[in-house]
Amino acid sequence: MPVSAAAYADALIGRTETPWGAVDGLGADAVTLNPLLGEDSLEPFVDAAAAAAAGLFVLVRTSNPGAADFLDADTGAGPLHERIARVVDGLADRLAGSGAFSGAGAVIGATEPRFLDRLRELMPRAIFLLPGVGAQGGSAAALGGAFAGPGSALVTASRSIASAPDPAVAAEELRAQVWSIAGG
Repeated sequence: MPVSAAAYADALIGRTETPWGAVDGLGADAVTLNPLLGEDSLEPFVDAAAAAAAGLFVLVRTSNPGAADFLDADTGAGPLHERIARVVDGLADRLAGSGAFSGAGAVIGATEPRFLDRLRELMPRAIFLLPGVGAQGGSAAALGGAFAGPGSALVTASRSIASAPDPAVAAEELRAQVWSIAGG
């Protein structure tokens, strides 16, 4: 087990045992993880999340233009982002809650909605975190694939709401768009 990953997991989600007693971590409800260090780097976080009833969001297909450089690379069995999606799905049972969805979630950029249907197929129990709506160019109207099956997603928009003339109105408009495509 990677020592650094275990220390980060304890600091963010769990607790660290010391000769002077236990020191609680930050108590995060969820953390975002980069899987490119390998599955063994995810394990301490999965253990800590399971113990604390917390969640994980693993970077699967991000919204930045350079994501294609690595995440779309062919592994011989499909693009790397699909391999990562299978890993996330493999964690679902270990972070299962009382409902249909797992605490093992996936970050998928809203700027690339063409991947959503396939990634939902590969991760039916994952909650998708969808950054990139608004200022980055992603459109809430294009995110229907995230909600297929049934599916669940968190759609984020920061700059487009914070810089709007009336942020409350902008947030409500986005909520209504997402609710509409989610079938609510």
